[in-house]
Amino acid sequence: MYPFSAVVGQDRLKLALILCAVSPGIGGVLIRGEKGTAKSTIVRGLQPVLSGPARVVELPIGATEDRVIGSLDLTRVLRDGQAHFTPGLLAQADGGVLYIDEVNLLSDHLVDVLLDAAASGRVTIERDGVSHEQSADFVLVGTMNPEEGELRPQLLDRFGLVVDVAGTRDVDERVAIVTARMAYDADPTGFVTGYAAAEAELAQGISAARDAIGAISIPMAELRRIAAICAALEVDGLRGDIVVTRTAAAHAAWRGAPEVTEADVKVAVELALPHRRRRNPFDEPGMDAEELDDAMEQGEQAASADSPGEPPPFESEPDSGNDPDSGADSAEVDAPDDAPADDPPGPWFGATGFGSATRLRSFQVSGLGDGDDGRRSKARSRRGMTSRAIDFARETPVHLFATVLAAAGRSGGDGLPAIEADDLRGAERIGTESNLVVFVVDLSGSMTARARLAAVRTACVDLLRDSYTRRDRVAVIVAAGKDAYVAVPPTRSVDLAVSRLAAVRTGGRTPLAEGLQAAFDVIERAERTDPSRRPLLVVLTDGRATAGADAPQRASAVADRIARRGVSSLVIDCEQGFIRLGLATDLAARLGAQYASMGDLEVSGVASRLGAIG
Repeated sequence: MYPFSAVVGQDRLKLALILCAVSPGIGGVLIRGEKGTAKSTIVRGLQPVLSGPARVVELPIGATEDRVIGSLDLTRVLRDGQAHFTPGLLAQADGGVLYIDEVNLLSDHLVDVLLDAAASGRVTIERDGVSHEQSADFVLVGTMNPEEGELRPQLLDRFGLVVDVAGTRDVDERVAIVTARMAYDADPTGFVTGYAAAEAELAQGISAARDAIGAISIPMAELRRIAAICAALEVDGLRGDIVVTRTAAAHAAWRGAPEVTEADVKVAVELALPHRRRRNPFDEPGMDAEELDDAMEQGEQAASADSPGEPPPFESEPDSGNDPDSGADSAEVDAPDDAPADDPPGPWFGATGFGSATRLRSFQVSGLGDGDDGRRSKARSRRGMTSRAIDFARETPVHLFATVLAAAGRSGGDGLPAIEADDLRGAERIGTESNLVVFVVDLSGSMTARARLAAVRTACVDLLRDSYTRRDRVAVIVAAGKDAYVAVPPTRSVDLAVSRLAAVRTGGRTPLAEGLQAAFDVIERAERTDPSRRPLLVVLTDGRATAGADAPQRASAVADRIARRGVSSLVIDCEQGFIRLGLATDLAARLGAQYASMGDLEVSGVASRLGAIG
């Protein structure tokens, strides 16, 4: 561990890595920071202080699936007639550290493999009817630059601790770092030798803490403190509670204490909870000092409560009277001076806070695409998971096992065969692509009942958040008043879409035909500039078309045109109440779309009952 403490957050990072070495069950460390902040350097410096056979294994982001999970030894298959497996990087990291630089850029099919291994501690190899399993119990350490994209939520949740680092602006500290680097370049061996004693002492301390952690006592008061803090910070699930408990115990063992105290819990909370908090989709990650102090105060109340069997006495915020389901009147919001004069006095779409912590299941465009890498729909890929052997072509990768089997079959199994051109077999690899998701949002007068508008607002932001995590491009069409318009042209900036929706005025008639036509025009224009990006049309409406005498007929005609075009679609029915006209169901049938009612959004979001959308 070399002297880079001048980089802001490096002391905290060193502590996080030490605690994971003491207690691997914590789940690893994610290191977020700008380029040039010694993220990779400090991780690679972990190797000398790990005890026993443990080692740091690096997983390159461009690694093939076979290199990661392992593969069949084809030579021994042909020579001995036995299935022999060569361990991959996951198995090599068993009992040690798996390090992934730029983990946010890791291909999605490798993320899936990594999630399976991290959850089970095993890696399973299945190839051509042959199955093999190996142990892969490792501490996961990843580094990333947030400017290059965020991390898939499922993978983020697998990191026990998250640390943010940044470069120092202090001149003397920067000079000290450069001086240390120049000294290393001039004499690497001498530089390392100079820190050998300190490394040995650190390794000894980690080993002693690992031996002691099993005897660390965790008082009931501290367990109640942890539970209260996690509840106060609205942490999803119970994994946060478990990780904080393990981290606090590791910190107590590291400092040589016999039991966990409030100080250990505070350190654990700062490292383990900021990335697990429930928050609006595009807020900056983290937790400020005031939020931490408030949560610690509630934790103190729970820890000092007399009845451990009763729930902690949390303090709730005063009722604002704006609960969408309470029946109370909404707070008044003044319209801007340039609001259209003929608009009815409906609310502004973003007048109150929006969004929820709902995590949507995947919903996809049907079939196989050829678009850019993403996280939504299935697509042919040169880096995805091999699905089957196909006829070989110049642009396809070679399916080695199928090729060797073809050569062996031609030679009759007599010795190692020479591979000829006719033996070549291609590999069809399936990955995932990003899509263009075009939202048509009906914000007419029939949608402005407060409970309904709140539900539509939540649905919109949940869907936009889902598109953000799947690397889609999005466009938003607003249908309200006399006409529909493109509120957000196709963009990757989903936070822009959210902010523009917040400024949209609701109310008026329902120009549904115009909204569908505007979406169709956006899709056609996008296809000319990016033909490989497949579209997904999402319509949030009650199905009523009221802008003009022939509005229903015009809406049906446009829907028929979209269906003939083969655009994958989803209709979300926003109609509520005891009497329902079912017009959104009719629209979904016209579009050939999947249908979801508002009831499908209330608990687990749109995709609670969605598979592939045809």
